[in-house]
Amino acid sequence: MFQGTIDTGTALPVEEAANGDILFDLGMIYSSGRNGLIDLVAAHKWFNLAALKGRVDAISLRREVAGLMSDVEIATAQREARAWMAMH
Repeated sequence: MFQGTIDTGTALPVEEAANGDILFDLGMIYSSGRNGLIDLVAAHKWFNLAALKGRVDAISLRREVAGLMSDVEIATAQREARAWMAMH
């Protein structure tokens, strides 16, 4: 578990640093609730994008998260991932 601080003043926006590692970290944040809330739709989206960017371990985590989601939630996550890819 992350125990520390993140310097948001020097952190790169996701758009500028859209590599598999950063996208994977976002999936971890949303799947674990490290930001205060668990958001499985967002976690699935970020794991999906991380997998597309080469993070092989994101595939199994995306599958695990999907097992906790409804078909509608999975479709929403996939739609959001496609929209993100279209913009970046």
